[in-house]
Amino acid sequence: MALGAPALVSVLGRKAFLVMALAPASAAVYALSWTTRVMEGVHPTEVTQWVPGLGLELAFRMDTLSWLMLLLVGGVGALVLVYCSAYFSPTASGLGRFGAVLTAFAGAMVGLVTSDDMLLLFIFWELTTVFSYLLIGHYADRKASRRAAMQAIVVTTAGGLAMLVGVVILGVQGGTFRLSEIIADPPTGGAVTAAIVCLLAGAASKAALIPLHFWLPAAMAAPTPVSAYLHAAAMVKAGVYLVARFAPAYSDTTVWRTIVIVLGVGTLLVGGYRALRQHDLKLVLAFGTVSQLGLIVLLVGLGTRSAALAGLAMIGAHAMFKASLFLVVGVVDAATGTRDLRRLTGVGRALPLTALAGGLATASMIGLPPLAGYVAKEAALESLLHGEGPAWVNTVVLVGVVVGSMFTVAYGVRFFWGAFATKQHVAAAVARANEHVRVDAVTKDAAAQGSAAPSAPAQRAGFLPDDAPIDPARIHRQPALLVWPALVLALLGLATALVPHFGEDLLAPYADTYPVGEPGHLVLWAGFTPALGLTVLILGVGAVLFWQRNAVERFQASLWTGPEADRTYRRIMRRLDEVAADVTAVTQRGSLPFYLGAILVVLVAGPGLLMFIGGQWPEQVKAWDRPAQVAAVAAICVASILAARSRRRLKAVILVGIAGYGNAMLFLLHGAPDLALTQVLVETITLVVMVLVLRRLPPYFSNRPLVASRWVRLGLGVAVGVVMMGFALTVPLARVASPISLDFPAEAYIHGYGKNIVNVTLVDIRAWDTMGEISVLLVAATGVASLVFLRTRSGEILRERNATSSGATTPGIWANEEDPGAALRRRGVEQATEAGKQPRMLVWLSAGRTLAPQRRSVIFEVVTRVLFHSMIVFAIFLLFSGHNAPGGGFAAGLVVGIALIVRYLAGGRYELGEAAPVHPGLLLGTGLFLSVGVGLIGLFMGKSVLLSTAIDISLPLIGTVHLVTSLFFDVGVFLVVVGLVLDILRTLGAEIDRQAEASAREDAGPMEAMEPDQIGGGRR
Repeated sequence: MALGAPALVSVLGRKAFLVMALAPASAAVYALSWTTRVMEGVHPTEVTQWVPGLGLELAFRMDTLSWLMLLLVGGVGALVLVYCSAYFSPTASGLGRFGAVLTAFAGAMVGLVTSDDMLLLFIFWELTTVFSYLLIGHYADRKASRRAAMQAIVVTTAGGLAMLVGVVILGVQGGTFRLSEIIADPPTGGAVTAAIVCLLAGAASKAALIPLHFWLPAAMAAPTPVSAYLHAAAMVKAGVYLVARFAPAYSDTTVWRTIVIVLGVGTLLVGGYRALRQHDLKLVLAFGTVSQLGLIVLLVGLGTRSAALAGLAMIGAHAMFKASLFLVVGVVDAATGTRDLRRLTGVGRALPLTALAGGLATASMIGLPPLAGYVAKEAALESLLHGEGPAWVNTVVLVGVVVGSMFTVAYGVRFFWGAFATKQHVAAAVARANEHVRVDAVTKDAAAQGSAAPSAPAQRAGFLPDDAPIDPARIHRQPALLVWPALVLALLGLATALVPHFGEDLLAPYADTYPVGEPGHLVLWAGFTPALGLTVLILGVGAVLFWQRNAVERFQASLWTGPEADRTYRRIMRRLDEVAADVTAVTQRGSLPFYLGAILVVLVAGPGLLMFIGGQWPEQVKAWDRPAQVAAVAAICVASILAARSRRRLKAVILVGIAGYGNAMLFLLHGAPDLALTQVLVETITLVVMVLVLRRLPPYFSNRPLVASRWVRLGLGVAVGVVMMGFALTVPLARVASPISLDFPAEAYIHGYGKNIVNVTLVDIRAWDTMGEISVLLVAATGVASLVFLRTRSGEILRERNATSSGATTPGIWANEEDPGAALRRRGVEQATEAGKQPRMLVWLSAGRTLAPQRRSVIFEVVTRVLFHSMIVFAIFLLFSGHNAPGGGFAAGLVVGIALIVRYLAGGRYELGEAAPVHPGLLLGTGLFLSVGVGLIGLFMGKSVLLSTAIDISLPLIGTVHLVTSLFFDVGVFLVVVGLVLDILRTLGAEIDRQAEASAREDAGPMEAMEPDQIGGGRR
């Protein structure tokens, strides 16, 4: 559904959200269909092997906790998507992307709450992080949205990494990554204690617990549906879910209880205290959400059965009333254009259904009967009154919950009053503002006459335009699809509270898995109990705090606030940026030799030193098998030393090429002709490409004497060489298992249907690696072209007919250079003319005449004419024979690339166009597409992707042809390599030629520089 969301939006517009709502709704329906069986203890489980060699599997399981979370994620998600169909404007941009990401987020949450494998759970955990980043930053043109999205992803990703450490430790210590098995038989020890801390750090980042709570209020920059779903029912609940999932196993440990109590009580109080002084309705709910997340984490993590039952009930109640309240804020904002409670008045009368939904949800939030929030909070107070821990701990927790609940009542009533009440002082301000409206025509007339003075009524009103109160008469009703989702959620909070015993039967099985405590109960009326007395106290004190709200705000403003978490985060990020800039200035100096030298120094000083200290060395070492190897090694050493000491660039390139050819000789002497052939071809192309690049570089590395640096480079090179030789000797001795390469010959023949192990490895055994490599080649070609082309890159192919023919006065491109042989050629032509003969000039290359005479070589052109087609035929032979003999698509592509290089060097850039009149991007794309397409054939044959399949075809006269699908994969590799070489020749060759000629013409004169390429005479 997420993949099809953009297409749905393009066809149906915003009504597509109604179709998308079916995706999360199906999850809720699935959970409901299993309700009876889950209550009976039947937990559906699905396990599919993912990567058997690593023990990775796709394991899903639905117990009571997963059932509850799946119901909330699916049900609330469906209602939010229905809400989106009326919330966004029909002309809003980015709805397809928004719908896709929101639907994908719902899917990730479904996977998270049903995963029974900890590594799989982590994957879904990080997916929710990425999707939430995209949703919070939906309004990418707003700085607040971008900042909030970045803040959220930084905090939650850091927590996710800590969680990953905990997951790995638990999996290693427990011997399994199956979540149900870890909970049933939890491992213990010091490492597990560290894992617990890491898991709780991850939960704290996701559930917005102190001191990481600041990202959630900032995330209110997101669209209201995002706030209603992510920050009420889904994303923040992922942190709560993690605590609830591991609490039965580790809630009895000291470190767990300490962290949960400190973070839970602290977050409950800080969030509630901050909510009392907010004026934006969404911020009131945001800090209220922070507060109640602290309460829920405290209840589900405390470790007693009664508290766990209350916590599970609070999870459901909070999802309903808080999602409803966020949706209500969206309705109010759409109807009035503001969320500032100081400007709102009379909204309840104008929007009665919205006020009803807001009233029910607020009553549930503050704990008024008969609503779900009241039932859950009564159960929580009852469980805390009979705590299982030390008396002073129970007292601290109970006092913290009571005080936090008082804050909840105060800001809850303040929210409803601010959103829906009719306020007399605001009504008076509305009247003054209307007086300003009545004289607005006079103001406009004055402005038309050149007067810029504001009107007296506007001055007396004391309001700027953004501060003006909302006139209730101008509030317009909203569509039913915008109002009903919030009302449905509020009514569900009422309905579930009327049958508390049913909720207890559903949730008690999971609460009973906790280690200590008496079972709790969910009741609507338990009689006159201490818990009821605390509820009355909470409601009374909360009402007083609301009544004295102005005094409370003044009191809060008079206190020292201390360092705020949000500002501390920003300060830390600024300092981190400054440190990164300082470190980058030192390490990233723009010097490639420095970067490479640093890497090699670390290699020698780190692994190299450890190898010499503790490595296992062979008892006997054979220096060589035959004298030819000594000669090849000597050539490599001499070339390497001279290259390190060389100051001339061309000399260094040639010497490095000699070292490469020496390596090819070693491959050949060791019985690897395939590697030798590939090495020779790669070295040849690399040498030519480097020479092409050197045309635009100074001939020397530096104009200063670099004697000292030469010796440093030489010494580092020798050290690295010695270390690598040591690795070659010691690494094989460190092997503890049989190498997989021992099975390559049999695997290549049986499953790859080929005898050339190297080629079959590339196109079958390690085909995924090859796929990645050719993708990198495509990206590299694009990057090189983007760097070199100064003009717009297009599909233009330079053909000989495109060059402008000229007279003898401008005999061709590169004709601005001195021509020492011009007089000799003219005398030959004159002598032939005097003898009455027509000069005969044969055309060996199609575009050879586009070059200036002094740039041409008849011998080179003749040799090119003879060799080009032979090289193409040889490349085709390598392509088709590579599966069973030396060759393959890579080597064949290199041979064709060398053939194209020869044509270019002999005839110039127009000759390159004649030799390969095709755009390199077409070759690159076709090759990659062909390789991917062939890889899918295995799926249709019932095998894995990229697995070779043999096909026997009977042809008349020829007989049976044995084809392997990897041949077509090899053809794709061949096209990619040819396209890469062609693209490099067009950029580093033809385009640099054009730029150099343009520079030469500019030196000659501006008018001449504007002339097109001109070619000289010649007769076919």
